[in-house]
Amino acid sequence: MTINYVGKLEEAFSGSAGKDQPLVLGSSNFMPDFENQLIGAKAGDERQVTLTFPQNYQLAYLAGKKATFDVTVKEVAKPGELQINDETAKSLGLESLKTLRQAVRGEIENQFGSMTRQKVKQQLLEQLQASYQFEVPPKLVEAEFDNSWAQVNRDLKATGRTFADLGTTEEKARADYMRFAERRIRLGLILVEIGKEAGISVSDEDLQRGLLAQVGRLPANQQQEVLGLYRSNPGALNALRASMFEDKVVDYLLGKVSVTDKKVSKQELMAADQELEPVATAKPANKATTKKDTKDAE
Repeated sequence: MTINYVGKLEEAFSGSAGKDQPLVLGSSNFMPDFENQLIGAKAGDERQVTLTFPQNYQLAYLAGKKATFDVTVKEVAKPGELQINDETAKSLGLESLKTLRQAVRGEIENQFGSMTRQKVKQQLLEQLQASYQFEVPPKLVEAEFDNSWAQVNRDLKATGRTFADLGTTEEKARADYMRFAERRIRLGLILVEIGKEAGISVSDEDLQRGLLAQVGRLPANQQQEVLGLYRSNPGALNALRASMFEDKVVDYLLGKVSVTDKKVSKQELMAADQELEPVATAKPANKATTKKDTKDAE
């Protein structure tokens, strides 16, 4: 289908509008929540799509934010038969079918590499969480909880759902999110302390490189606009700096531990592990972890 759309947080945000944009349902070129809400749409339909960006979204200033998109469906079509040959490759700006296959293979390897790193990172954070037990400042936990809980209630209101619809109660969900807030603050304090001891920091030059790399993933016609938004928004830059610092500390720790490779299927790799944050559609799983004492962890 072909669509026009305008996205809004509290107001339209950078890179949120598109005109005559092709969208193939099921292609995941758009976020799944976006595509799913357009299933069954016909030419001329106007729909309002509501979604929440993932906490690890590539644009830090949108991570975890809820957005609403006003979508107009201009045309609906079905795909014809595609011939994969040298001519197809050349139409995409590549030399030959062999080059196209190499490019696709490289992209798949990069995607699986990213998923593998995320798995390893999550396991590392779980071990840190189990190894360092200390009282977390209550005010920090309350502030973290308030932010998450406000987002939960906004999402429920926007979708017209209740806690009962999600198979839980408000009391149970509140307790789950309070545990998440404490976990997140504890992990943050642990990573900051490890980073300090290791002399890890994110310089202005590092931040500039990270910003350019992140903006470089966007379509060319959006890059300058988003770059300007980051540079004029200290909060967005601080969020990016914090994310880069976390990745640096994780890389440092992975260089200090022994990592054993394990061959798994695509399904196992893509299967969701325990979320760092409770999810609205399922009860958080209780995962047993092996505790190490602080000395071993250090």
